[in-house]
Amino acid sequence: MGRKAARTHSLEDTLIQVTDYALCAATVVHQALLLQPKSPASILMMTSMHELEVLRTLLESALVQVQMPAEPRTLH
Repeated sequence: MGRKAARTHSLEDTLIQVTDYALCAATVVHQALLLQPKSPASILMMTSMHELEVLRTLLESALVQVQMPAEPRTLH
């Protein structure tokens, strides 16, 4: 495995880990909302949930980009 391949693999592993942590954080916020749906802080929790969902979408997009094979370049 070349140096670039090792670095890409490491980036892929990091993106997977971060995605898992974002999912865990979203789950915690969801559970907090279920426990205290009428809490004054619920609007902040709903906003946090939305931001975590956007974060997960962006992370999944980055992961797909990292996993794509490099496109062959044409020589002129």
